[in-house]
Amino acid sequence: MKINHTSLDLIAADITTLDVDAIVNAANNSLLGGGGVDGAIHRAAGPQLLVECRTLHGCETGEAKITQGYRLKARHVIHTVGPIYSGRPHDAELLSLAILNSLRLAEEHHLKSIAFPAISTGVYGYPLPEAAQVILSTIIDYLNSQTGIERVLVCLYDQRALDVFQNQLAAFNAC
Repeated sequence: MKINHTSLDLIAADITTLDVDAIVNAANNSLLGGGGVDGAIHRAAGPQLLVECRTLHGCETGEAKITQGYRLKARHVIHTVGPIYSGRPHDAELLSLAILNSLRLAEEHHLKSIAFPAISTGVYGYPLPEAAQVILSTIIDYLNSQTGIERVLVCLYDQRALDVFQNQLAAFNAC
């Protein structure tokens, strides 16, 4: 899908293999690695990523910080912390803020391509359909403004997740 001059694509893939300017890490507050996407990115990037992350002194929920990509094809990793799902409206605000701050950080560093995982949908328990709505609406709203970003990927971990995101994107296109 094209939004202004930016392409928005949904794919099912291993985010650690993507050749983009930045991949987004669904990190925990410490930024020192963990399970799921976070652990996979730290393993693929190598020990230098952990060394650099220690210098960042953590990250608040909704915020984002950037590091080098080290052994990844991606030149940078943007670490953001999504909310632990509680079912309250504040969850959507924090998830949207995590996406928005990641996009802003990419823009500040003049990055042209960025890939997002389904932030907060793993151990943080955010229901996939609700997360898809928040993630995609935030990305689309951002891309409707002036941006230098040329390509946004939402990289899903399996076909079921891809189907949920594709259905949500189709709903946005119908509006």
